[in-house]
Amino acid sequence: MEFAEVTTLMKATALELAILTGRLVLYPTGIAAERRSSPEPPAPLSPARRPVVLLHGFVDNRSVFLLLRRSLTRHGRDRVESLNHSPLTCDLRAAAVLLGRRVEEIATRTGAAEVDIVGHSLGGLIARYYVQCLGGDTRVRTLVTLGTPHSGTTVAPLADAHPLVRQMRPGSGVLRELAGPAPDCRTRFVSFWSDLDQMMSPVETARLDHPDLLAHNVRVSGIGHLALTVHPTVVAGILDALDADAPGTPDARKEGPEGRKDGSEGRRDGSEMRRDTPEARKEGPGAASVA
Repeated sequence: MEFAEVTTLMKATALELAILTGRLVLYPTGIAAERRSSPEPPAPLSPARRPVVLLHGFVDNRSVFLLLRRSLTRHGRDRVESLNHSPLTCDLRAAAVLLGRRVEEIATRTGAAEVDIVGHSLGGLIARYYVQCLGGDTRVRTLVTLGTPHSGTTVAPLADAHPLVRQMRPGSGVLRELAGPAPDCRTRFVSFWSDLDQMMSPVETARLDHPDLLAHNVRVSGIGHLALTVHPTVVAGILDALDADAPGTPDARKEGPEGRKDGSEGRRDGSEMRRDTPEARKEGPGAASVA
């Protein structure tokens, strides 16, 4: 491993530890369900008004989205709801059914015909099952997944005692269902994955590759699993993805977030994103990309 790669890994690890510390401090604030806002009269739908639903990952709660929620609000998304799925949940399919009920309740309460969803890790997989297998594509316009094991992860084999972990393993019944045909799915997917995500083994499992889905894969370099919900590069990408005029605009379904002429998008922190192609993936940990 080259010196630059070692330095990048050390920085990513330090950032992960800092974020983990912050999450432990904030965790008690997210245990209780979010207080619901009062009903709103129906309003014309626009990217700035469409509700955004945030869904956390395994053994987490809604507190992980504190910074992302603030960024969404500052960006004009005034209807953001962070949901908790029960820590006692043992079946991803059941969690997806409950998510569907919550989405319907949000749609009824706000008058919105569609919502956007951002799911971290397991939350992204729950949302994808709802969209792809339970008819949620009629309600969800864009689904953004952050470090979600779309093809299954082999990390932490001792955790297989938990049913949800087994459902996130390669070849599980849930993942076989998601790999099946989905020719009429209308939701647009944007999947962020990191080359240093230690919860994804292999890291490419967080890519969403399905012939029937309108999917973009966004490769981010130099950050770990926990940082995907707070890193400025990813947050900016999420905002771009939610503002895209898709589905319904063919060009928007085919194109990723706009970047520089060389296909990359510079960031003040030195990170960048490029189009996620097989050639780009061969460049190694020093690159980042967008599809």
